[in-house]
Amino acid sequence: MTIIYLLSQWRTANIKHLTAFLVCKMSNTLNLFENMKFENSLAFAQSLDAQDELRKFRSFFHIPKAQSGKDVIYFTGNSLGLQPVTAKEAVLQELEDWAKLGGEGHFEGKNPWFSYHKLLTEPTAKLVGAKSIEVVVMNTLTVNLHLLMVSFYRPTAQRNKILMEGGAFPSDQYAVESQVRFHGLAPETTIVEIFPREGETYLRTEDITQKIKEIGNELALVLFGGVNYYTGQAFDIQSITQKAHEIGALAGFDLAHAAGNIPLRLHDWEVDFATWCTYKYLNSGAGGTSGVFIHEKYADNQDIPRFAGWWGHDENERFLMKKGFKPMRGAEGWQLSNAQILPMAVHKASLELFEAAGMDKLWAKHLKMNQFFYFLIDEFNQSQTKIQVEVITPKDENQSGCQLSLVIKGVGKKLYNFLMENGVSTGWREPEVVRIAPVPLYNTFEEIYSFVELLGKF
Repeated sequence: MTIIYLLSQWRTANIKHLTAFLVCKMSNTLNLFENMKFENSLAFAQSLDAQDELRKFRSFFHIPKAQSGKDVIYFTGNSLGLQPVTAKEAVLQELEDWAKLGGEGHFEGKNPWFSYHKLLTEPTAKLVGAKSIEVVVMNTLTVNLHLLMVSFYRPTAQRNKILMEGGAFPSDQYAVESQVRFHGLAPETTIVEIFPREGETYLRTEDITQKIKEIGNELALVLFGGVNYYTGQAFDIQSITQKAHEIGALAGFDLAHAAGNIPLRLHDWEVDFATWCTYKYLNSGAGGTSGVFIHEKYADNQDIPRFAGWWGHDENERFLMKKGFKPMRGAEGWQLSNAQILPMAVHKASLELFEAAGMDKLWAKHLKMNQFFYFLIDEFNQSQTKIQVEVITPKDENQSGCQLSLVIKGVGKKLYNFLMENGVSTGWREPEVVRIAPVPLYNTFEEIYSFVELLGKF
């Protein structure tokens, strides 16, 4: 039985058996895009899709339809990923157990709710380059950011400053401002922001590490995004973490735009903590649950201050209802409340797709998609003068992921509206950026070609 046939039977196949089969097969598949010379034609884009070993994963997602009845070109994965076909079945399973078992679903359901979050641990650890003890899925992103800062931002009279990227996502800014004020400090003097050099659109790693060195023993915490929501720049997490540790500070990251997008090695990079949402590249539904990473070196440190809840208490004693918080080892010790079963069911369905595809395969396809996009944009800019497309995302593959931030001077939001009217879903960010995110799980080379072709009709 061929892999193509099995993939076509996704809706009825046993997902666990199919996942194992895919992982085995894909691990032995060569990258068919090596050393390929691009051509600017629909036929060539279609040939790339025909050679794509991940092409059938598109059928595992619900693709929105345009008014014309055609599939929308959905480049909005950095705001909300598409729904996996298996998500509905995953949620219905838990609803069925609730209906049949009531509270006994905590222990007697197909996927007992008491330990449901543990089903997500191994695939999550693989996704972010962590050990199982270092990750847990819980709460939502900004809630987790606050919980982590309670533990890892411990300002003193001398060491209290926080370094952030200038123009960080507003929720991060608000969280940090409120944490600083909670400690009786002034955000204006405590939070240090670093911006790109004049005339440049993104930060240089050497400027970030130099700023860390300059702040020195006044710096308590470096808190950066993994990928900047506006420019699409992927930061050098390893270098930033290493420099922070050299001067005695901690390093934490908001990976909302990085998890499921770029390769991560959080354990090896010795990141202190990180958190991320699951509704963007991880395709786990609007307002979905969140992931947390806390490095193994903190796993047995029960003296770290934290806001405690009973789901973080030793599970062997949880129902003894005793006073005195005794945290679980590792990241699970930061849990507060019962697992969010329905959002986690969607997340479980999505993680199974990532397991089947493999992050290495997804990254290889992403790189080729980006190369094809840049080739087409260069051709576009050279072929006409009506509009010129500037990509402010770093072209270096080590400093970018799926997100590409486009600026077309003088047109404002008109281009965004034009694209939406013509069946292309993108993102708009003030004051002048159209964000597109061709993702390797469900986007195609033909869609990239069609997008650039449509620009010529604007």
